This record gives sequence, C-alpha cells and structure tokens, in this order.
Amino acid sequence: MPSSGAALEMHPNGNAHQLATRWRNALMAAYLASGLLISALVSRLPAVRDALDLDHANVGLLLLCMSAGSFLSVSVSGQLVLRLGAANVMRIAATIGGGSLLLVGFSTGVLGSTLACGIFLFTQGLGTASWNVASNVQGAAMERALGKSIMPALHGFFSIGTVIGAGIGALAAAIGLPLQYHYGLIGLAIIGTVLYSSQFFGEDFSRTPRTSNGPSLRRAWSEPQTVLLGVLVLGMALAEGAAGDWVALALADGYQTTEATGAIGYGIFVTAMTLTRLLSGDLILRLGRVTMIRASAMSALIGVLLFAFGNSLPLAFAALAIWGMGVALTFPLAMSAASDDPLHAATRVAVVSTIGYGAFLGGPPLLGLLAQAIGLLPALGSISLLIVVAFILSSNAAGYPQHDEATEN
Repeated sequence: MPSSGAALEMHPNGNAHQLATRWRNALMAAYLASGLLISALVSRLPAVRDALDLDHANVGLLLLCMSAGSFLSVSVSGQLVLRLGAANVMRIAATIGGGSLLLVGFSTGVLGSTLACGIFLFTQGLGTASWNVASNVQGAAMERALGKSIMPALHGFFSIGTVIGAGIGALAAAIGLPLQYHYGLIGLAIIGTVLYSSQFFGEDFSRTPRTSNGPSLRRAWSEPQTVLLGVLVLGMALAEGAAGDWVALALADGYQTTEATGAIGYGIFVTAMTLTRLLSGDLILRLGRVTMIRASAMSALIGVLLFAFGNSLPLAFAALAIWGMGVALTFPLAMSAASDDPLHAATRVAVVSTIGYGAFLGGPPLLGLLAQAIGLLPALGSISLLIVVAFILSSNAAGYPQHDEATEN
C-alpha cells in the first residue's frame, strides 16, 4: 500500500510541495466551513425560538433532533467512508448539512413549522457528524503526507469558523435579517466552499473493498485500545462542551455578574482554545501525543477546579484561559491516533467519535440535573473526575501495533 506522501510525489499535476499546500489550504477551508455551519445555527437560536413561539424546553427538544441525527450518523460514518472514500463523504455530508441549514431557515422564517424545523435539524445532524469523521480521516492522511502534526491546526480553523459564524449571526440579528436569508446564504456558501475545496484533497486510502477479514465497525468496537481512546475523548469532550453550554450562565449566576461578562468569559475560553490549536504543532512533534494529552488534562483539571471553587472573578477569567488551553488538543490528537493506520482509520475514527459524541448528547442535560441538586459551579467541578480518567487513559494515544495491517492482509 503506498503512503499518502508517495501519492503526492507521483501526482502528475504538480510538485509535492505545491500539492501538499493546496491540500492543506483546502482542508482548512473545509474545517472552517464546518465551524461556520454549527455557529450559524446557534447564533440565531433566539430568533428561531421567537419565530416558532417556543419555550426553553421545546428549544431543547429541537436541538435534541440535531443531536440524534449526529449520533445516528457518526455510528455508521466509518462504513460510509470505507465504501465511498473520505473526500466523497465530505462532499455529500457538507451538501446535506448546508442544504439542511437553508431548509431550517425556510421552515422557520417562511413556513413557521416546528415539525419541519425539527426534521431539517435532524438531517443537519446527519450531515455534520459524517462530515466530521471523514474530515478527520482526510486530516490524518495529510499528517502522514507532511510528516508533521497538522490536526490541531485544522481543528483551530473549525474554531475560527465558529467565531466568524457567531459574528455574522450577531450582525444578522442586529440588522434584523430574516432567518431564511441568513441561513440560506450561509448554507449555500458552505456547500460551495467544500465542493470547490474538495478538488484539492489528497488520497486518504480509506476506501477499501469489502472482504470477510477487512476493516469493519465490529472489529473496531472489539479493540480495547480504540474503545479506551473513545472514553478518553468522552471525558475531555464533556469538559469542552460544558464550557460552551454553562460557563456564561455560571459566571452570571455563580459569580453574580452580568450577561455581557458571561459572554466575555466564554470568549476568553474560545480564544485560548483556538490559539492553542493553531500554535501547538511544533510542540506536539517534540513531546509526542501522550505527553501533550497528559499536559492538556492537567491544564484542564486546574482550570475547571479554579473556575468552580476559586470564588474570585479575576481568577475565574484566568481559569477559563487555562481550561480552554487544556481541552484544545485532546480531540484532534485522539483523531490522529485513531487514524495512524490508514486501512483502519475510518472505522476507528467512527468508534472514537461515536463515544465522544455521547458527551455532547448526554452531557448538558446530566450536568443540568446535577446543577439542580448541588449548584452549577460544583456540578462543573465534577467534570474533573472525567478529566482524571482521560489522564489515566492517555497512553492509548501512543499508536497501534504495527502488525495490525499485516494481520489483515
């Protein structure tokens, strides 16, 4: 089996460096578009709520439609990548995701139909999750081709996309742009960006013929290392997602600050996470994945505990920066580990992603119930237990035994 780097060298349409640069830029654009898709929706949720005349509980049920679609999609996305190839899955999934956003805007702003909105949120979840798995397979292939850690930077561009999407959403809300126009334009821009960028994607070698002893989801679920890698991701994904869901509210209620102060706090967290992803590539190469995940877990643990029990607003802001730095790298590094062997990359990434998505699906309501019982700040502090588990499991990111591929062949 040739490597992705060899494929670049043999490509007839340019030298290896130029092709690698185009591939990198194309993937960065696709990751940015993925972040834009998520934040475009969330940034106008108040407008969606008002247009459909919903209470908070029904808004939660609508978002659960998207989470359910994501969970269903990510569980089968590995097989889709094996059959169609990562680049093709990205094209299809981005079209479904962007098209669904357009239809969410139409069903909300024009039809005023909660049922239609829920259906298209479900299909948006279907597209988003498969897109994420396929893009991580592509990103890992590019890492192998370039011989350096690029996955954190790719996820950094996802974070940049969320910031851009939030800014566009704030502007659209300020000028009163109807949802059907806002979501429609963003949806079309996302589809166009990915379809154009995908022509520069490299070969990921994820597409394989179906054989009785070939890569499969069943095999991946039976691998202890893959499952433990997923549990590692679960803990750190909950630590990341909890900040997005609860930090602003925790600052407002737990620290008796204003809504604007809560937004500033979340901005500190996101900025720290984004900068860490963009600037950590050389450090990862020097220290290795396991060391960086352990350092990240320690940073996240310190940040969460300081935020939950520090009882000082300046300390809380510092804690959010430490927390954001701590959760920035684990997910992309775990995706790199799951993709070490290109033959099994799609199924292993799917398994790790499926377990990790459990944090985004079940984490917010569970934290809400716990907060109701013990208070929001102590509930956030309880995340530290899962962070410790992630630290303990960090050795599973070291890489897979080299004999796996030979065993399959």
